[in-house]
Amino acid sequence: MLLSVGVLYAAAGYAQSPAKEVIHQQLVWLSYANTLKFHPKWSLTSEIHERRFINPNRHHQFVLRSQARYALGENWEAVAGFTYFRQSPNDPKATQRLVVPELRPHIQFNYNQPLGRLTITHRYRAEKRFFRNTSNGELAPGYNTNYRFRYRLGIEYRLAEINEQPLKLKLNDEIHVNAGNKIVYNRFDQNRIYAGLSYGVLDNLEVEAGYLHWYQQRAAGNQFYNRHIAQLTISHRIDLTKKQMGAED
Repeated sequence: MLLSVGVLYAAAGYAQSPAKEVIHQQLVWLSYANTLKFHPKWSLTSEIHERRFINPNRHHQFVLRSQARYALGENWEAVAGFTYFRQSPNDPKATQRLVVPELRPHIQFNYNQPLGRLTITHRYRAEKRFFRNTSNGELAPGYNTNYRFRYRLGIEYRLAEINEQPLKLKLNDEIHVNAGNKIVYNRFDQNRIYAGLSYGVLDNLEVEAGYLHWYQQRAAGNQFYNRHIAQLTISHRIDLTKKQMGAED
């Protein structure tokens, strides 16, 4: 975490000049995630996200993501997934509301370190991003691409049991780094710091609310987004292996 925060401030210091421009924005992210476990080692997670600006209330991003997950053992998990984005303008007051698609396959490795009531989590993700071309304010044929690498360090702490369901504090810090021949000034892409609370409403249903601070360097190098984001997530898990075992019994 200290490393990613250090890179964040190094990038901010690099742009300390009269031309530096920081745009402050407020957003709300709403999401639902469904995980189907159909084998002791295999599961499939599907997500839907709606992301909106606050004041004014305008659409920002719509996201669909699907991920196949495989338990490697020793608290390691391998993931392969695909994300479909619909990106509205980054300026909520823009009069032209062109929505630009992005296609994003990724591979990922997760590692958890349980330490009693505390769990330390690590997520390593590599993405290939395909942005739809635009011309004269309209979509054009073809895509331009680049790579992005992400590392997220997280902490989950079980605060209490309420009606036999866990209440958890979640903290994480994630750094994003761009790569590709079209990346000139913003090798450092962004840093995200998150704090939230999750509660298991049922054995297989969890609700989580939190705050995300998103600081991003734009392609020009001297322009930054400083975003404050309220998040609400519902996570639903369905274990099909239990049903299969019950049918065999």
